[in-house]
Amino acid sequence: MIISVSGAGGRMGSLVAGTVAVSPDLELGPLYDPHHSGAMVAGQRISDDPASIAGADVVVEFTEPDVVMENLATWRSLGLSAVVGTSGFDADRVARLRTQWGSGPPNCLVVPNFSIGAVVMMRLAEIAAPHFAAAEVIELHHDRKVDAPSGTAIATAERISNVASQSRAVQSTELLAGARGADVAGVPVHAVRLPGLVAHQLVLFGGPGEMLTIRHDTTDRTAFMPGVLAAVRAVADLEDSVTVGLESILGV
Repeated sequence: MIISVSGAGGRMGSLVAGTVAVSPDLELGPLYDPHHSGAMVAGQRISDDPASIAGADVVVEFTEPDVVMENLATWRSLGLSAVVGTSGFDADRVARLRTQWGSGPPNCLVVPNFSIGAVVMMRLAEIAAPHFAAAEVIELHHDRKVDAPSGTAIATAERISNVASQSRAVQSTELLAGARGADVAGVPVHAVRLPGLVAHQLVLFGGPGEMLTIRHDTTDRTAFMPGVLAAVRAVADLEDSVTVGLESILGV
C-alpha cells in the first residue's frame, strides 16, 4: 500500500512520513507541501504539485484548516482515500465534507485525535455525561497550534451533548467577553496555549457534592503514530465514504 503525505514539511507530516517509511507493510509515496517544496523528508524530496501524489493509495492530510477542504477536493478528484489529521472539523465542516466528498470509494477518515488514549478519554466522557449535571472541557496545547479550540475538544463537547443535555443556569456574568470559554453544543470549552505543552485535555463533570475529572496528556508526538498507521491501513475498507474518529477502527 502506497501512502503519501500532504503537509509533509510540517512537524506532524514529517513524523508521519518517517513512520510510514520504516513500516514493513507500507510504502512511502510522493510527498506534497507547497510551503516546503524541495526539502528532503524520509529520503524523499517534497513537491509543490498536488498531482505528484496521484499514484498513491492513501494520502495523510496534515495541513491547516484554511486549506484542508480544497486539498480534500483534490485528493477526491485523484481517486485517493484520505486520512485527515488537520484540526477544526466541527459538525458544520463535517457536513460540508460529506456533501463535497460524495459516495465512495475512495473513502475519507477524519480523526480529531490519533492518540489511542485520547479516543478512550472521549468514550469515557460519553459514558459519564448522563450521570452528572454539567460538564466543561479544558484543552491545553503548544503555542504554535493554529486553531482554538482543538478538534478533540470540539468532538468531546459534541459527544457529551449528544448523550446528555447541558442546558443549565450558571449564575455568573462575564466581566470580560470569553471568560467562560467557547460554547460548543452547550458545553463550555476553554483553550490554553503555552510553550512547553504538547497536547492535553481535561473533561470536568460536576454534580451535587462531587466532581469527576478525566485527563489525558500527550508528552510526545510519537504517541499519535500507532493511530495514524491503524487509520491508513483501514480507511479503504470503511463502510461509510466519510467517517469521523478512530472509534470504528479500534472498537471503542
